[in-house]
Amino acid sequence: MKKQFAILALFGVLTFGSYSVALAQDGDSTQTESVQEEAAVASEQEAPMTEDMSAEVAAADDAGFHQRIKEKFIEGGASFMWPILICLIFGLAVSIERIITLNLATTNTKKLLSQIEDALAKGGIEAAKDVTKNTKGPVASIFTQGLMRSSEGMEMVEKSIVSYGGVEMGRLEKGLIWISLFISLGPMLGFFGTVIGMVGAFDAIEAAGDISPQVVAGGMKTALLTTVGGLIVGMILQVFYNYLVSKIDNLVNDMEDASISLVDILVKHKIVK
Repeated sequence: MKKQFAILALFGVLTFGSYSVALAQDGDSTQTESVQEEAAVASEQEAPMTEDMSAEVAAADDAGFHQRIKEKFIEGGASFMWPILICLIFGLAVSIERIITLNLATTNTKKLLSQIEDALAKGGIEAAKDVTKNTKGPVASIFTQGLMRSSEGMEMVEKSIVSYGGVEMGRLEKGLIWISLFISLGPMLGFFGTVIGMVGAFDAIEAAGDISPQVVAGGMKTALLTTVGGLIVGMILQVFYNYLVSKIDNLVNDMEDASISLVDILVKHKIVK
């Protein structure tokens, strides 16, 4: 900001000086023309200068934010801030991998059931198996297991669907335990760093022999920064965890509804009794 004000002041001085020289040389007869010319030049130069200054301010604010984050990270102490950062990185990596996997596991169950019904009507149980085997996702895998047991009766089909549904549910929930671990571990590391920092602050007070506001404030600030970092990690990963749990619940509900519809289709076409 000081640099910008200096530029504006210099611009004003130059404008005023050129205006005074023109006034002295040309006299009263040319005063109006000089003012108009200076105003035109000022209006032409003011717009790009304002845009440049706005860009400089935005860049300075951006750099200032990142620099402030780095300073707070260093002030918190590498021995605790780095493990907290590692928890965030690994938690985000597992969360992103799970999100991609669950999105790929999503199946259009209505379309799949329609294809199975058409295949049963035209080619029988083997044609229906080909449809499910060529379709990706847990729903198609459960359908394949149910169709493979269709010759053994309704009870066996239902048991097969329920059993393999549990297997697929376990696969969908894979990795959530690690995200839950990082959600708990991040704040715990932060609190542990705070306790250690407070102990260090009291040691500094004891060594100084006096309760100095600077010693107390500096030690407490350093101690509390680890708690702030840990809580930020926990909040970010908790959002991802809740999204994944909601996504898994939706997939499980789709699997259950689709399994019931598959049994109805098999009964309708008299594949099972």
